[in-house]
Amino acid sequence: MTSSEAPAGRAGHIRIGVDTGGTFTDIVAVDASTGAIATTKTPSTPSNPADGFLNGIEKILEQIGAQPTVLESISHGTTVATNQLLEGKVGELGFITTEGYEFVLEIARQSVPDGYGNSYFWVKPDRIVPADKVKTVGGRLNFQGEEVRPFDREQAVKAVRWFKDRGISTIGVCLLHAYANDSHEQAMLEVIREEYPEAVVSLSSQVLREYREYERTMTTLVDAAVKPKVAAYVAGIAERLAELDTDRTIPFSIMRSNGGVLSADEVVHQPITTVLSGPAAGALGAAVIAQNAGFSSIVTCDGGGTSTDVTVIQNGQPTLTTEGTVGAYPSKIPMIDVVTVGAGGGSIAWIGPEGTLKVGPKSAGADPGPLCYAKGGTEPTITDAHLVLGRIPPHLLGGEIPLDVEAARTGIEELAGKLGLSFEECATGILEISAWNQANALRQVTVKRGLDVRDFPMVTFGGSGSLLACRLMDILGLPAVLVPPNPGNVSAYGLLTVDVRNDYVQTQVSKHESLDLGKLGALFEELTGKAKAALEREGFPAEAQRFERSADLRYFGQAFEVRVDAPDGEITQEWADEVADRFHAAHHALYNYDFKGNPEQLVEWVNVRVTGIGPIARPEITDISAGSGAESAVIETREVYYDDWSKAKIYDRAKLGAGDEIEGPAVIQEFGSTVPIHPGFSATIDKAANIIIKRKDA
Repeated sequence: MTSSEAPAGRAGHIRIGVDTGGTFTDIVAVDASTGAIATTKTPSTPSNPADGFLNGIEKILEQIGAQPTVLESISHGTTVATNQLLEGKVGELGFITTEGYEFVLEIARQSVPDGYGNSYFWVKPDRIVPADKVKTVGGRLNFQGEEVRPFDREQAVKAVRWFKDRGISTIGVCLLHAYANDSHEQAMLEVIREEYPEAVVSLSSQVLREYREYERTMTTLVDAAVKPKVAAYVAGIAERLAELDTDRTIPFSIMRSNGGVLSADEVVHQPITTVLSGPAAGALGAAVIAQNAGFSSIVTCDGGGTSTDVTVIQNGQPTLTTEGTVGAYPSKIPMIDVVTVGAGGGSIAWIGPEGTLKVGPKSAGADPGPLCYAKGGTEPTITDAHLVLGRIPPHLLGGEIPLDVEAARTGIEELAGKLGLSFEECATGILEISAWNQANALRQVTVKRGLDVRDFPMVTFGGSGSLLACRLMDILGLPAVLVPPNPGNVSAYGLLTVDVRNDYVQTQVSKHESLDLGKLGALFEELTGKAKAALEREGFPAEAQRFERSADLRYFGQAFEVRVDAPDGEITQEWADEVADRFHAAHHALYNYDFKGNPEQLVEWVNVRVTGIGPIARPEITDISAGSGAESAVIETREVYYDDWSKAKIYDRAKLGAGDEIEGPAVIQEFGSTVPIHPGFSATIDKAANIIIKRKDA
């Protein structure tokens, strides 16, 4: 990804990606006809994220000298649903379930955060819907979807009128075994539409056709909780985009947690799929950049103002999971396996009850921000620590945002005095804690998944993602770090590299040796038909559509499954055996054992899945010119503290060319990010303008 001259202003050929973060909104524009790329950033507007979104669109259009009429499409990574859940602001919800199952939320799961060593201090969080707002309806289906007792319409009417009388207008419906047969939930929806048409409703059979009542219930209720806010946000942006170009509707898509995009009109019907929108885009953008540089398997480190997101890419593809949690709420939807830690540039340093230095997860955010922003912040942050140690310049965004060095130093000195440390010891301590927080998150997505973190180069991006790259190499033994150009805009760039994706799942529990191949084939056909219809609504012709099949399998008696890809082709016994073999191999990779060849340990199929994919053209990554030597890019020298104070050369990244080499101690600066190169490390610029960091003795 390289910045170049502004794209030309011909109609309908500019694609824009907009990623809204906690501190900044990042924008990338690509000219589909020439491949030229332009990038910019603008402060986020937490009170109304749509303002930051539109400000960014207007800023990039002004930068490239274009009018809104040239816009071909806009893709967006949003944190609206994420932030609502992280803040616990789910609003007043109603819940309708099958008679006798009103306490499914109270029973929940037995798991305790951080293990049972913490159970003495852990307080079970409030339920997403309190017991007095749960209503039940008579009627019963069995696990095969067969009706045991008919749906009680009279009881359903009473339940809906109860919610209407109390003004509870957001309702989640999860009836027993609706994943196998949605007839009772459809009957419930019909009653709601007749009795309370203005209510916002989520049905479990539309959100998650998968068994496990608690997870399906929670996922449905989370979808209902975020639906009003996401719908209002999307509608607000669509209205303002209409003002930009009154002659047409600008195509507008939103990133989903599964690594695909979906039109805004479709997203409002399934808003829960956007809960990891931004991090997913970053992971995919990093994967494309890394593959171009020759790295097919990497770990990523996406550092923002509030948090750092990490994930694993293997063979060019991110790892997917359905066991995600956002805030306190489990959400069993397909999502890229991202782990988030409260270690962003705005994370606050503080003293814990035991008198030791702590960092995060509380963040100063964009407003008031760190002390150095001089906008009312009162506590030192990670950004302040980098600033006083000279590792970042006294300004951000090329001088657009000046930083108050003295304010940052005063705040850290006050904190250091309380801890009995020098201000250098305090500042480096803040950064060391932050580095270990990030390292532990990276171990969680590698070591705890059966992977050796030392096998993976790391791609760092985001405004703060590269600041601790050298220290993370030391802690984790990473072989190399790749820093893309414009790293603060990788998530926005990733939005322009992803396809439209729709996921469909159906629970179908069966032992492998008694698998009904005809029924299984029909189920795959049904799910594929749904995926085809969705892609057609998105405007993809049949010849452009692509479908991927997968299945969740386990050993009989296990509580949880392992997902494996299922090959194309006819559903035969040989096909099913191939899927089972893939399961054995995946189980061994995860847990270091399997039961292949053991006739006493049966394999059980649980869920089948189909993903429909509508391909979107990716911007090409162009090579840069050979450099004339790194010395020509030196803009100044500055006192920088690594192990001690020393003079470090400061390089302008825009002036570096392919093949240029830099030895630490040094700092490489650009518009939206900074890369400190510690003593003992060196950096090389590759043909695509990436910085490749390695140890000098490697």
